[in-house]
Amino acid sequence: VQLQASGGGLVQAGGSLRLSCTASGRTFNLYAMAWFRQAPGKGREFVATITTGESTRYADSVRGRFTISRDNAKNSIYLQMNSLKPDDTAVYYCAAGTSRIPASTPTYWGQGTQVTVSS
Repeated sequence: VQLQASGGGLVQAGGSLRLSCTASGRTFNLYAMAWFRQAPGKGREFVATITTGESTRYADSVRGRFTISRDNAKNSIYLQMNSLKPDDTAVYYCAAGTSRIPASTPTYWGQGTQVTVSS
């Protein structure tokens, strides 16, 4: 599975962005999908996940502001990010796995897309 993330950019605090991630292959609907992020000087952290049954889970830091969704017909997932804060500045990665995330480490990772939130 190859993952291609897009949609990052520069936005002011309080603004919104929508990230997209498109996967190759015919078995996209069999994978749990997720977004992670890595801020400068910090480790990679879990942001949100969506299961094959479209159950979702969020990190406490983004719950109520971010929404993850998937479109199996388009082999894609999305991350709608609202009320962005400077602390959301990071490289955002999409990921896929056959087991529940983040309990299991995803098998496949995209290349990342930069999100910068200015104060």
